[in-house]
Amino acid sequence: MTGDQEQGVQAAIDGELRMLDPEVRASDERVLELLDPEFKEIGASGRWWDVETILAVTGGGGISPEAPVEVSDMTGTVLAPGLVHLTYFSDHQGRRVWRSSLWRLTASGWRMYFHQGTPAV
Repeated sequence: MTGDQEQGVQAAIDGELRMLDPEVRASDERVLELLDPEFKEIGASGRWWDVETILAVTGGGGISPEAPVEVSDMTGTVLAPGLVHLTYFSDHQGRRVWRSSLWRLTASGWRMYFHQGTPAV
């Protein structure tokens, strides 16, 4: 991996971890800094999300600082210049989910373009 590719993967990982931070999730402005305007998600619930519906649920934080999301096995791959694919496992209060995100480089920095959660069995 080149230095630029490593920087892209690290930027995506940093962004992903910020999205799981209760303080970030409680701030619409901070969430909007991380989401691409064209963001879409297929949630672990099977529900389809976009920027507006994500803001409706993250506005209250949704994740308690006393019960943070545990993340493991996070890896990133550069798919093309300015496009990083992350995969990882999350556990939040016993709810185990495999996650996949696409991050793309925009004029305003790295933004999450797509996310999918699949319940782990």
